[in-house]
Amino acid sequence: MLLHLAVNNYAIVDHLELELDRGMTVITGETGAGKSIMLDALALTLGDRADSGAVRPGADKADILATFDISDIPEAQQWLEQRDLASDEHQVILRRVVTAEGRSRGYINGSPCPQQDLKALGEMLIDIHSQHEHQSLLKTDTHRRLLDDYAGANELARQVQLAAQRCRQTEQALEQASNISEEQNARQQLLSYQLEELDNLSLQDGELELLESEQRQLANAEQIMQSCQQIINICSESDSGSVLQALSACLNRLNGLHHHGRSLGEAHDLLTGAQIQIEEAVGELSRYLDHFEADPERQQQVEERLGVIHDLARKHRILPQELPALQQRLIDELEGIQQSDADKDRLTEELAAYREHFQQLAAKLSATRQKAAQKLAKAVTGEIQQLGMPGGQVQVELRPITSAQYPLQGLENVEFLVSANPGQPAKPLAKVASGGELSRISLGIQVITAQTSRVPTLVFDEVDVGIGGPTAEIVGKLLRHLGERGQVLTVTHLPQVAAQGHQHLFVRKEQRRDSTRTCIDRLEGEDRVQEVARMLGGVDLTEESLAHARRQLAR
Repeated sequence: MLLHLAVNNYAIVDHLELELDRGMTVITGETGAGKSIMLDALALTLGDRADSGAVRPGADKADILATFDISDIPEAQQWLEQRDLASDEHQVILRRVVTAEGRSRGYINGSPCPQQDLKALGEMLIDIHSQHEHQSLLKTDTHRRLLDDYAGANELARQVQLAAQRCRQTEQALEQASNISEEQNARQQLLSYQLEELDNLSLQDGELELLESEQRQLANAEQIMQSCQQIINICSESDSGSVLQALSACLNRLNGLHHHGRSLGEAHDLLTGAQIQIEEAVGELSRYLDHFEADPERQQQVEERLGVIHDLARKHRILPQELPALQQRLIDELEGIQQSDADKDRLTEELAAYREHFQQLAAKLSATRQKAAQKLAKAVTGEIQQLGMPGGQVQVELRPITSAQYPLQGLENVEFLVSANPGQPAKPLAKVASGGELSRISLGIQVITAQTSRVPTLVFDEVDVGIGGPTAEIVGKLLRHLGERGQVLTVTHLPQVAAQGHQHLFVRKEQRRDSTRTCIDRLEGEDRVQEVARMLGGVDLTEESLAHARRQLAR
């Protein structure tokens, strides 16, 4: 329930504070006095869009604060607790600040919050019905929303929408995967063939380097043998004198000079070391030659193996040493394609499960709507017959949707049909209802759907436009009845409605020399009698109009 509303520097309001009660509160005043300004300011705290035009001329910002009692709204309490915004008392304070530049900030219990949070919480606190809903009633989307509201199926409808979106997304992903699979079939065959060639090659780590080394060795076998033998001859077997013979002669000469000092001893040691190393080198070369064989058959095998390796590398336009890396890349790509096939299978299974889930939810929603449609049609028919359409009949038609496989709104379109007079076939509202009839039908629907609303505060902003006479008194009784189960705020021009209120607020425009502002007074006693009389008979109050007003209020 709305407890308190404070408005500062909004439109033509400089400062306004209201304390509100349970029951039906009527708001009246002259046209243009600003009756709807209070509700517009309230709508800002509930997350409506704001612009710089909301700020009172000459002020730097507009500041609106609304306090609600949420003792009877467990959903709102839970919403606040989940976000650590709950207060110790069962109250919540919504605040909206709009600067002259058009920027706005929202607050919940003093904590900054985005506009979406104000809107989400506001939907649990207040339900606003305006005269503009007369026109929105011509749209079938509005019909579906109203039926779902009446049936208490909003959450189920949301689940159907999510399930449909999930089906559509999965089907799209599956279609993309199928298209990719068709393109990848040829690629998969090519990869398999290329990998088979590489597998048959079976190139081992380091094999290429070993083969190239062996090939060079086998190709130059004779030259290698000759060179090794020549080195052995030079070092140890030359008839004309070898390196070892020369070193032995040098050492013999130094041995005869050992008494000439340490420096010659070091030279002697170096020559001795050289002699030993050359002897070892000659031994290594001799052993190499002993085991060395020139094998033409092996040479041919090595060259053929290298030829296969180089041919496959040229085929792929890479260096031979890059073949192992190529093989790994092809393996990875083939595994990716195979994974795509696995994803396609998975998506197929998921789509089947999502489709079944959607069908179950949508069927449940259809059954809920079908059951509620009959009750809603009967209830609205009863209301409009009281509201000056004695022969009026309303039907709620559910038509299956065949244009989409996964319709977001469920399996059917919802449309209200009306027969304004007995014997006439029911037709869409836009083709049958006049302006006055549309007002009555809209009000009847709003009153009926409001009775099933879990929101404790209902706002009706001039919903009685186009209604008068005895029908207006019926409207007033309906709104008063709604007020007895919670809180109703009603902006009205009808005295028959104003007289039904538990409380009465009067909006007036106060003009000063250089400014205009809106003020609101709480009317009681004779002041209220005079306001109802003004609404009945105009500016000049007569005893007759005052007496009529007293009878209205007494009733």
